[in-house]
Amino acid sequence: MPITDVVFDYCGVLLDWRPELTMEGKVDTSTMRRLLDHADPYGFWHYDLMSDLGWSEEQVLRDFARHHPHDVALNHAMQLYFANYTRAFAGMVDGMPELLRTLHERGYRLWGLTNFSTPFVTLAHREFPALRLLLDTVVSSEVRCAKPDARIYEIAMERFGIDPAHAMFFDDKYENAKAASESGMHGVQFLSADQAMQAILG
Repeated sequence: MPITDVVFDYCGVLLDWRPELTMEGKVDTSTMRRLLDHADPYGFWHYDLMSDLGWSEEQVLRDFARHHPHDVALNHAMQLYFANYTRAFAGMVDGMPELLRTLHERGYRLWGLTNFSTPFVTLAHREFPALRLLLDTVVSSEVRCAKPDARIYEIAMERFGIDPAHAMFFDDKYENAKAASESGMHGVQFLSADQAMQAILG
């Protein structure tokens, strides 16, 4: 069936998002590595998910401090992430502004579906005008569930008013693209703007 609607993840698809840039030059390399260590059950990535699910900056920092009560350097690094958040946006992913404009001009309806928090989505739209071509975005922190939970895809399809058989969803994470396919959309793991264009146009 022809594709009429294209849904995009944000980080890793539309946006080149690098949290390490928020603390670069302000903390030593070992502290940054400890903060971003996926093995730490209460490290950055745990709180990134909690933020995506609706926790405020204050909640994150308070709980982080509770789990790292004596680590001044690590707490400072986490505070820098929020204080310098604009630096996390290295730009849009190569070719994506052009892809959005091309699809818009060809009459595709464009949407966003992201595990993110609303203030950061608002900031991204202010920084990168091409994102304003998205008609609407479902943000995980607003709906209090995150990909690959099936509920967030159902929420997006209902809110956007799209027929999943005519919709394609791009996410850089395989499990999120797979969940989109299970919801009825055409889920595609994103690799590049050229790959996305080819997938859409067939």
